[in-house]
Amino acid sequence: MDKKLKQFFVKSFVVLLLIHLGYFLYGYFKFDGIGNIYINTEFYRFKFYDDVSISQFFVTGLFLLIFLIFLLKNHSKQNYSFANLLKIGGVLLLVSFLSFSFFLSYSFGMNAKLKSELSEAKFNKDKMLLNVLNPFLYNYTSYSSEKLFNPLNILYPKPYPVIEVVDSTLISGNYYSVDYRYYSIDTLKMLTTDLNKVSNAAGTILDSIGFGKKELLDRIIKKNIIKDSTEIIYKGRTVDPRYDVDICIFVENNSLYKPVKGVPVEKQQYDAAVKRYKLIYKYKPDSLVANFQKLDTLLKKYRVQSSITPKQLAKEVAYFKDHNNELLNGINNNFDRKILEEKFTTLDRLFYEPNYLHPSIIGIFFGVVFGAWLLGFLIYILFNYKRKRPR
Repeated sequence: MDKKLKQFFVKSFVVLLLIHLGYFLYGYFKFDGIGNIYINTEFYRFKFYDDVSISQFFVTGLFLLIFLIFLLKNHSKQNYSFANLLKIGGVLLLVSFLSFSFFLSYSFGMNAKLKSELSEAKFNKDKMLLNVLNPFLYNYTSYSSEKLFNPLNILYPKPYPVIEVVDSTLISGNYYSVDYRYYSIDTLKMLTTDLNKVSNAAGTILDSIGFGKKELLDRIIKKNIIKDSTEIIYKGRTVDPRYDVDICIFVENNSLYKPVKGVPVEKQQYDAAVKRYKLIYKYKPDSLVANFQKLDTLLKKYRVQSSITPKQLAKEVAYFKDHNNELLNGINNNFDRKILEEKFTTLDRLFYEPNYLHPSIIGIFFGVVFGAWLLGFLIYILFNYKRKRPR
């Protein structure tokens, strides 16, 4: 490959990069912002009929036509070896790809604008706030759901979490008496050799937890072997969450609004439960009000319609905390839950599954790129062969 051909390729790449920069900037300034994101929002999908697609047809066609004319006119008289022809073919393939991928730079521009308005760190911070406040955000009918709100969801404080044991006793006919008992889930570690000789170890180990060998075996939930030791997860002391003054309905839900990517879900659930418990029981009421004010700001940022009043909502949370046996049939936490859910689902997709090249056009795109490259390369070889100077 001679010097003039290399210079021609370099100039061509500079022109292509400038065109890509133009599409990038167009995408950057065309993005409407996170407030206007809706469920079907995605990075650019080649649609064949809009301004990006139509302009790409003209720009790509014009560039490739001019490129091929100059290539054949000025650089098709050389007697290149097979190895050099392969190198030229590789460069032409890259030119072909860059010429048909301007719309990708448009998507990258949209993504850059999104990240400038909402970085991943800020997005995760919003998720963590919603995860902490999630039990306060349900509509009032959801608080009667035994699936969403129940003692098994309690993660904090100790001795929770608990395990539920249900005993039913036949009274008469089809009538049963159902008894619910709750035990703390505790952990005991001992050498495996001691476990195998548990009767001998009862005096030194089992007495310390209040029961003997048979009762221990009945209470075992799970055993994990760790090297030369055994970890026993067992039902510990009896507890009664329903009558625990440090437990209210808002603590009986461990659901995450949206998990943060890359962090174990169990850790997020526990951390959110700890902070939520402290907001309800440990910190001053102003702390809960401040968090509801952050929620109000978040809803405005994402343009979600809301009628939340932070101080009023905090008062209602305090009321139902102190009246745990009272049915929660009204709490002023009204906002457009569907829109908020859709926006966070869409943002998750845009952040972690961006699909710059939409699956529906992958085959067409690479087929066009390869076809254009093959046609151009064959034309170049043909012209190079016919116009080759005699020795």
